[in-house]
Amino acid sequence: MTTRLNKHIAETGFCSRREADRLIGERRVTVNGITAGAGAVVGEGDEVKLDGQPLRARAVVGKTGRRHVYIVLNKPVGITCTTESAVKGNIVDFVGHEQRIFPIGRLDKESEGLILLTSNGDIVNQILRAENRRQKEYLVAVNKPVTEEFLRGMARGVRIHGEMTLPCRTARIAKFGFRIVLEQGLNRQIRLMAAEFGYRVTQLRRVRIDNVKLGALRPGQWRNLTDAELRGLLPQHNEF
Repeated sequence: MTTRLNKHIAETGFCSRREADRLIGERRVTVNGITAGAGAVVGEGDEVKLDGQPLRARAVVGKTGRRHVYIVLNKPVGITCTTESAVKGNIVDFVGHEQRIFPIGRLDKESEGLILLTSNGDIVNQILRAENRRQKEYLVAVNKPVTEEFLRGMARGVRIHGEMTLPCRTARIAKFGFRIVLEQGLNRQIRLMAAEFGYRVTQLRRVRIDNVKLGALRPGQWRNLTDAELRGLLPQHNEF
């Protein structure tokens, strides 16, 4: 059984697949003494070296000193929130983290903004649990001028997926734009709610989940969550 060389390097925990591709492109990686090229594969027993030194797995604990990975990504439009490697543009390959991570919840492919990813499967349900009523804030652009009637209707709740959405907060931020803060996360919720009033969403960006804010992250950038952000998200969880 063989594995692509960039994946093999990433799985050692040395670097991401993207970084591995760069190292391979710089001809710094050898397999069994032969300089590897793009698309190289390795099998069991093959010796991989970087700059002449054997490449071995590093300790799981990273620069943060944590057992697990917790990051926030500014997801660009076009990236799909799935761990399925067969899906082109899946979020795991896009981030290219050296550890195995997966998204907490999702953003539609055509939506952008803040999404959390982790290697800790034990905390996903804690964060997503509906009864925790976590606030999720979005900036939304639509195809028609935003009216007070529209905002009041969205805030009261709309019947989608056979149920009424929970009351939420809305505010006009531009002629064609508004802010909305939800405490639930139904599939395509904002798009379907707006459609009930004859509006079409043209841009949707999530900027906050509870105490975690998108801040200055540019599309495609990610960062580790701070200790304060983790404590806010997981007040009952002691091991990070």
